[in-house]
Amino acid sequence: MVMNRLYQMPKEKAQQLLNLAKEQVPLGVYAIEKNKILELRNDKCGSVTQLKTMKRQLKKAGYKVYANGVD
Repeated sequence: MVMNRLYQMPKEKAQQLLNLAKEQVPLGVYAIEKNKILELRNDKCGSVTQLKTMKRQLKKAGYKVYANGVD
């Protein structure tokens, strides 16, 4: 979803988009996925603890989380 619009694309193109988004968020969540719908995010965190908390909340809601900073 970009600017409140949905786009369909092959998995390879989506992976390229994820790689680009990954470069833009050094510490935070750059995307989430649920039911084969990928949502790009720009959730920057001030600390690793904040990032871990955000990841836990999103995973609890059923999302696959793409983030930089902590595995």
